[in-house]
Amino acid sequence: MFVLNPAATFAQTEKPAPPAGSLRNDPLHVFSQSIQALSATVTKSVVQIVATGYGFSSGKESSQTALFEPQEAIGSGVILTADGYIVTNAHVVQGARKIRVRLPGLETPGADGSKPHGPVAAKLVGLDKQSDLAVLKIDATDLPALPLADSDELKQGQVVFAFGSPQGLENSVTMGVVSATARQVSDENPTTFIQTDAPINPGNSGGPLVDVDGRVVGIDTFILSESGGSEGLGFAIPSNVVRNIYEQLKTEGHVHRGQIGVYLRTITPDLAEGLKLPRDHGVLLEDVSPGSSAEKAGLKAGEVVTNIGGKPVGDTKEFATQLFAYKIGQKAPLGVVRDGKVVTIDVTLIERPDDPQRFADMVTGPGNVVNRLGIVGVTINEELRKMLPDLRIPSGVIVAARTPASTLLGEGPEPGDVIHAVNTSPITDIAGLKQVLRAIQSGDPIVLQIEREGGLSYLVMESE
Repeated sequence: MFVLNPAATFAQTEKPAPPAGSLRNDPLHVFSQSIQALSATVTKSVVQIVATGYGFSSGKESSQTALFEPQEAIGSGVILTADGYIVTNAHVVQGARKIRVRLPGLETPGADGSKPHGPVAAKLVGLDKQSDLAVLKIDATDLPALPLADSDELKQGQVVFAFGSPQGLENSVTMGVVSATARQVSDENPTTFIQTDAPINPGNSGGPLVDVDGRVVGIDTFILSESGGSEGLGFAIPSNVVRNIYEQLKTEGHVHRGQIGVYLRTITPDLAEGLKLPRDHGVLLEDVSPGSSAEKAGLKAGEVVTNIGGKPVGDTKEFATQLFAYKIGQKAPLGVVRDGKVVTIDVTLIERPDDPQRFADMVTGPGNVVNRLGIVGVTINEELRKMLPDLRIPSGVIVAARTPASTLLGEGPEPGDVIHAVNTSPITDIAGLKQVLRAIQSGDPIVLQIEREGGLSYLVMESE
């Protein structure tokens, strides 16, 4: 039995520390220095977003009265262009009346041109709730922007970094790996996400998930957690989806979603054996809608789709993800098995007839904005009646989009709703809607009769 003398041992083995800031060539130091360099570059393009608005209090008091009060949300975003376009999550800025963006070194100058005085104001360019993405614009130039990577090239186990403002802690970075490249978290929702164990917490929403080259592979959007904090189950929107949504929001302010008119089923070995299919993987066309672009291209029920644009399709969620990369009017090349060979069939994407965003293209200018309701509306005309053949009441104003601001409280109309009346006054056009709203005094209730998905209902709203 013996006892080591720690002091003596340390004295014999101690080596002089390297000069501060010097480079070390051993693998651990090289790895650390690489992360430091990556962080220094990426953080220049990551912003903290502060969105303020109004909402119902979430306090768990015994009172049954809900309080409508000012609220503030903090999230993250990433600069994608040098002239100030930023991508974040829709849930970070949805309903906000004021959006501010903070980035170290990016602050508005004071009146004297010398001292900065806080974050810069941001404009909401467009928002898409279905993908949970939004595009903001700030008035600035020569900004450090990050490129979007090809998320189809991601591999399980690949090292990634999550940047953002978890719990409001600005400019934070965490490291992890890609746990799964295409995780579907709900059977009802075909959307797939990148799963990562890089710690993500509230406040990271909208921040970038980047690879070792500093490219954005995804936008952090939510976590699965019982504690409310990171438990290694973080999810990000793939960069290829981000690119598609971003480009549409930037140029048009809304998103078009296409379809080709097919009903699908993932092929299983039992299905392949029972139907004598040519292969036991891929996607089976259960049905092709009459008159659809798929039928016009020659697709038939019972055929097997193996790829889209050369990218393999193993199940229905991969089919939906790959097809979403194509825009309305583009031809998607589908690989289909025929006579024992895979042939390519070009199918044109058309707009979904039930997509309420399609009405946004009919907006002609500021005259369509109804500020008091916080909507952009379009008068029902003959063209719209053809698109909406089953309207219960043939006249009214259809809601094409929501705006960030409204002077009313309560449940407002949603895109696709048709406003038929305000209180007891029938509504036939935009001008009439504005006139009726102007006549209602502040504090008086406003009751909208709307038509939504074939049903009539009332929405009760009040002035602040």
